[in-house]
Amino acid sequence: MPPAKYDATAIAVLEGLEAVRKRPGMYIGSTDARGLHHLVWEVVDNAVDEHLAGHAKRIGVTLLGDGGVEVHDDGRGIPIGLHAKVRKPAVEVVMTTLHSGGKFDTQSYAVSGGLHGVGISVVNALSARAEVEVRRDGGRHRISFARGARTAPLERIGTSRQTGTTVRFWPDDEVFEHTTFDADRIATRLRETCLLNPGLRIDFADMRDGRRETFSYTRGLADFVSQLVGDDDTIFDRPILLRHAEEVDGQALAVDLALTWLVVGADERLRSYVNVIRTPDGGTHEEGFRKALTGTLNRWGQANRAFRKRDPALTGDDLRDGLVAVLSVKLPDPQFEGQTKAKLGSAVMRRFVERCINDGLQTWLDANATLGRRICKQAQLAARAREAARHARDLTRRKGLLDTSSAGLPGKLSDCSSRVPEECELYVVEGDSAGGSSKQARDRQTQAILPLRGKVLNVEKAQLRRILANAEIQHLIRAIGTGIGDDFDYSRLRYHKVIAMADADVDGGHITTLLLTFFYRMMPKLVDGGHVYLAQPPLYQLRKGTQMAYAVDEDERDALLRTTFSRRGGDVKVMRFKGLGEMDHEQLWATTMDPARRTLLQVTVDDAVEADRMFGLLMGESAADRREWIEANARYADNIDA
Repeated sequence: MPPAKYDATAIAVLEGLEAVRKRPGMYIGSTDARGLHHLVWEVVDNAVDEHLAGHAKRIGVTLLGDGGVEVHDDGRGIPIGLHAKVRKPAVEVVMTTLHSGGKFDTQSYAVSGGLHGVGISVVNALSARAEVEVRRDGGRHRISFARGARTAPLERIGTSRQTGTTVRFWPDDEVFEHTTFDADRIATRLRETCLLNPGLRIDFADMRDGRRETFSYTRGLADFVSQLVGDDDTIFDRPILLRHAEEVDGQALAVDLALTWLVVGADERLRSYVNVIRTPDGGTHEEGFRKALTGTLNRWGQANRAFRKRDPALTGDDLRDGLVAVLSVKLPDPQFEGQTKAKLGSAVMRRFVERCINDGLQTWLDANATLGRRICKQAQLAARAREAARHARDLTRRKGLLDTSSAGLPGKLSDCSSRVPEECELYVVEGDSAGGSSKQARDRQTQAILPLRGKVLNVEKAQLRRILANAEIQHLIRAIGTGIGDDFDYSRLRYHKVIAMADADVDGGHITTLLLTFFYRMMPKLVDGGHVYLAQPPLYQLRKGTQMAYAVDEDERDALLRTTFSRRGGDVKVMRFKGLGEMDHEQLWATTMDPARRTLLQVTVDDAVEADRMFGLLMGESAADRREWIEANARYADNIDA
């Protein structure tokens, strides 16, 4: 085949919203569940912007029975007059033109989450169909679209004394892997939105099952911190509340902070927001907060003799041990890194937050000296624990476990030939029997096998010294190559897919949970980077004559028996695999390891606070709390292997 001609005719120009449909990931991050729900956030954020501008008090979000979403507000309504430049109704321009909207200056919106003018037009482009109803100027008006193109012009459909906007959209199954919305995920986001906006009411309804909830709060961030704390004990009764707003270089800036500390130290729980938009990757506002917190507490502790001379110097990690905080900032023109607004890049907010927190926290500490000493004492305990952990790491490093430059690979590891991490996979399997089958089944070029003996240590309840002394965990650390905790070095990652492959039974589920606990606690960046996966081996094999299929669980088995393997015309033999070791290598390759046919579940953490709570509850020390949770949720359990 001759090479393709490369000249001016080979250059493609994507018009209008065609670019969005061609490369949706550039605008919403992905086409999986996260990107699907991002469509909802874009529309809801527009309604919240109306609230921030002082024109909306109530928002409604409804999951429709036919798979669509409806968002309505009582704001001003999207303008419907003809746009002077393009001679189309403004609502049509907003829905069909990238980089159009009313948020490029501060005349219509002093602060807003939508700034790039692509949010609602992207939703329209990625929806099979969309409708907008506007209540404005005494009338009700409607316009319709399909995959970004207008299908019905703006028309007046009635009268209305009220104002507001209603947006309905149905995500396009040609774009998204799945188009089913998660009600819990949406409800969590709406609850957070109301916690950040005291006085705002959001009514949520799911027409698929009749669920209805109303979110409205009066104490703002104080209520938010209380929800993050949950049933845990804090070192003082009420959270610290710091608020400040002023004009800086002609920009109206504001910072709102609520924080407290848990009695028992834990990873910090910090939620940050910019103009009510969650910033999971942090940014300059978080940098300013952390610097101010560390500096102010250290200075105050030294000046008030809250520290002893022989105590080690306190780091930011020590002072944030057990911290629970919500940081919300507002500014007219925030600069985000990417359309998904995951990280703030505005330098002005780093300086503003640092100065405001320095001043506000200093004033609070001077007025609450006893509570300030409690914070310092908590940090001292964390510092001592950090020192003990450092000694444990140093001891283990001398043995060559964490020093990846000198550590050898574990003897049980059957490594792959490739040295390109992006194409390499590590299967972590249960036992030597499964390891033997998987070694025969694998693609030796790109797939490595690490068999583990028995169940790995539950790291949630173990001290670091014991964790690092465990042989199976040592094998895991050496094989992956990055080290753990503070020693984690992303550049040394040897496999871009680390796949837990355990039996499809209760014991296998327990082993998988223990592995996930290890990855989440010891290698969180591995999870955050999307490198951890779960294999889906079958539990059953069905055979009738020459026809054969596999089922991962009882439901899939029963569905096959009702359809493909109807008993008419011959007997169906159903075999239950007791474990991966019972499968021959050809079966294991065909069902679980062949990239063209296998199913892998990628492990992601959408709500870090909830994940942290559940790992602590289910894998931690408190048997009483775990029993209470099991008793409360036992009615939802099925397929129990007793």
